[in-house]
Amino acid sequence: MFANRQQAGTLLAQKTIDWLSAGDQVFQPDNMIVLALPRGGVPVALEIALALGCPLNVLASKKIGAPDQKELAVGAVTSNGVFVVDEALTRYLNISPEYISKERVYLINKTRQLEQCWRQSANIPTVLEIKDKVVIVVDDGVATGMTAIAAARCLTSQGASQIILATPVISAHAIERLLNEYNQVVALETPSEFSAVGHFYLDFRQVDDMEVVQDLTQAMNKNFVKSR
Repeated sequence: MFANRQQAGTLLAQKTIDWLSAGDQVFQPDNMIVLALPRGGVPVALEIALALGCPLNVLASKKIGAPDQKELAVGAVTSNGVFVVDEALTRYLNISPEYISKERVYLINKTRQLEQCWRQSANIPTVLEIKDKVVIVVDDGVATGMTAIAAARCLTSQGASQIILATPVISAHAIERLLNEYNQVVALETPSEFSAVGHFYLDFRQVDDMEVVQDLTQAMNKNFVKSR
């Protein structure tokens, strides 16, 4: 178990650095960006961004929860309109197309509002420059992988050169799906039995908007000082 997201981020940062250093390709910080899946992914991503000396930003990818079990992801959206859905699961649960359509519109609008709010409050770029960059997507844990899939497809559509998923813990089921979407998945733990991300943390308190903004601001200030 991880003590908290910060500790998990510190451990994950080292493993990410080890992976980036192991291959023949040379990765340059000025051609890389760390994108957190908020809110929980932000404290983890902060440690990676600081360790790598890369910019940190957010990519809001929201899951579409089942009508009677909101924590169960049956789909996901991103702010630029990317939409993925687990067709087999929606059929099994008998979820109507009308429900999915309504949630899709609502969540796309919500992700756009949240991204702009966080970015403006932290005074970081409000428009992501992704083309030809190496992007490290970070979350505090991955259960089904729906939001991570939506994020990968969003970044692919924007021309990222490579997309790496970094997470402290990911289910064995999800990693198989995500290796079809990402160039690499870097994880500390891949348990075969996986019930909820929070079970792998001693402290899994909710991350609020203030913490998101503080972490984004901290990463920006550290990179500014480093570049002077």
